[in-house]
Amino acid sequence: MKYLPLLLLTLFIAIGACNSSPEVIDDLTDRSFELVDQDSVEVTFPDDYKGKYVVMSFIYTNCPDICPLITQNLIKIQKDLDNPDVQFLAVTFDPKRDTPETLSKYKSVFHLDENFNFLTGEEETINAFMDSVRVRTQVSLSTTTQDGTELYFLNHSDKIMVMNPEGKVIIEYGGSQPSVPKLIVQDLNRLLK
Repeated sequence: MKYLPLLLLTLFIAIGACNSSPEVIDDLTDRSFELVDQDSVEVTFPDDYKGKYVVMSFIYTNCPDICPLITQNLIKIQKDLDNPDVQFLAVTFDPKRDTPETLSKYKSVFHLDENFNFLTGEEETINAFMDSVRVRTQVSLSTTTQDGTELYFLNHSDKIMVMNPEGKVIIEYGGSQPSVPKLIVQDLNRLLK
């Protein structure tokens, strides 16, 4: 009996932890980025996505390995979640090559719907955006062809994040991990209840 108050306090804390909202990793509400989607429609991030949960990744279309895996994970999450109130975004960190036209072709290759958009922008804006969400990139291999075309590959962060309807990042995952779609769907289903 003397341990009953301690047991009740522990139970109260555990119940409170289960019902609490996820901790905010990053508050993006005080930032604004002018971007464009794959259809050249201007977007203000995060303002244009407030009111919805956003599942967001960071890719570039010339990526030979991780980015297609990240995109496939997002597609699986969207399919398994099947909730039109969740917006899916993939933001490029290679705006020099990933023009809206390039992103539109990339989107069509994956047969994605209107609830899945690719974003790009001016190089300075994209760099500031990537800094704000802690996505790092570095040129790993670069060459110039005889006709003057610059070819390069990028090492980069491997990340998918979830932003709540207020514009705050609440969850981050390894983007290309095979287990990630299941985890994100479980977490979003809990949040959407």
